[in-house]
Amino acid sequence: MESINQIQQKVASYLLQIKAIKLSPSTPFTWASGLKSPIYCDNRATLSYPEVRGYIRDSFAALIRQKYPDVEVIAGVATGAIAHGVLVAEAMGLPFVYVRSDAKTHGMCNRVEGNLQAGQKVVVVEDLVSTGGSSLAAVEALRAAGADVLGLYAIFTYGFKRAVDAFAGANCNLDTLSNYDALLEHALEIGYIADDQLEALKKWRHAPEEWGK
Repeated sequence: MESINQIQQKVASYLLQIKAIKLSPSTPFTWASGLKSPIYCDNRATLSYPEVRGYIRDSFAALIRQKYPDVEVIAGVATGAIAHGVLVAEAMGLPFVYVRSDAKTHGMCNRVEGNLQAGQKVVVVEDLVSTGGSSLAAVEALRAAGADVLGLYAIFTYGFKRAVDAFAGANCNLDTLSNYDALLEHALEIGYIADDQLEALKKWRHAPEEWGK
C-alpha cells in the first residue's frame, strides 16, 4: 500500500490535472457565500475520469479498511459524495446509505436513505470539507438515526482551523485523501504556481474572510 504522503500527492496531481481544482491567486473566484478565494474545487469532476475515480475509490477503501476494520456501513453525503460512497461500498462489499441535506417532506420523511440499523458502525465518505458544517450535519443525522459513526473520510480539505475545531468539538475523526498543503506543494513543484504566489495562497487559508481586501 502507498504511504499517505504518496496518496496525498497523487490525488493532488489528479485534481489539478483534470481541473477539479483550479488555483488563481491573481484573479480570485467568488464562492456562493460571497467569499473571495484563490481556489475553486469541484470534486464531482473526478467521476468523469475512470482512472481518477478508480484511484480515489481504491485509496478510500484501503485506508478505511486499515483505520476502521470493524466498519459495517459506508454512508455518502448528498449530493457530491453519493457516487463516491457507492463506489467505496461496492469495493469493500459493504452496505451503503446516504444522507440528505434535509429530510424529505413526504413519504417517510427520511434524512438517511437506505437500510441502517441502530448500533451499526458507519464511516462517512465526503467529497470536500470546507468549514465542516454540512459534513458534520450529516454525521449528526446518522447519529440521530442510531449509527455509531467511526469517522469521516473526504477527498480533499482546505484545512481551515474552523473545520478542524468543529470536528474536534463534535468528537468525530476527520481524514482526507489530500489537502491544501499537499496541493500547494505539488502545484509549486510542477510550476502550476510561482514562488511569489505561494505566500498569498498560504495567507488565504489562515484568514479567508480577510483575504484579497
